[in-house]
Amino acid sequence: MSDGFFVAELALDVGLGATVAITGSEAHHAGVVRRLRIGEAVTVTNGLGQGVIGEVASVTASKVEVEVTEVVTEALRRPAITVVQALPKNDRADQAIDLMTEVGVDAIVPWQANRSIVKWSSDKAEAGRRKWSVVAREASKQARRLSFPTIAELATTAEIADLIQASTLALVMHEKATVALTDCSLGDVESCLIVIGPEGGLTDHELDVFQASGAQVVGLGPTVLRTSTAGAVAVTQARTLWAAQQHR
Repeated sequence: MSDGFFVAELALDVGLGATVAITGSEAHHAGVVRRLRIGEAVTVTNGLGQGVIGEVASVTASKVEVEVTEVVTEALRRPAITVVQALPKNDRADQAIDLMTEVGVDAIVPWQANRSIVKWSSDKAEAGRRKWSVVAREASKQARRLSFPTIAELATTAEIADLIQASTLALVMHEKATVALTDCSLGDVESCLIVIGPEGGLTDHELDVFQASGAQVVGLGPTVLRTSTAGAVAVTQARTLWAAQQHR
């Protein structure tokens, strides 16, 4: 399988035989860290669903040129899944973003839950969002995704309630739920919002607000998952269930 690299300015109309340049930190990673050689196959994407596959034509520490042999487009996934992720500890945040990206999440909304141990003050929120974006981008390259998950701005509980009201289907994961996600009927929904609480769990007030906004409370199984893994499990279950119900 070819290595994946990110070129934000990748032209949408690039054709076969054209040359695409990988520069900056991506070129350093390709030429110095990965030690790519002429003739090796690589994938280059703009992170927006378009990409090319090609062979390395030249390599330096500052620039890698790729001759295009195939133009590829990533099909839109259904349903489009957004995960509201309560802020975990830093190392667990990286794990949560990485795993959700690998299994196909489309967007992630950082949420300052009441019991979140980590607190993003106004001056730290943008830095935190940028870090999550970097983790999602690197995980996307590892997973050979052509479309990278978007990372929204930090949201409050009231703002999450607004997202729930605007959603076609909203599911809140809770260990005491009496209905499992796998027992839900996803029907033919085009999009789904999934809410993952913090390590300390949702407060009664948060749960009441989300249910009053129209969310369904569901569980992921008999065991209690960490916030760093629950999102990936929920996305996987939702995608598998939706696909199975389309073929009934």
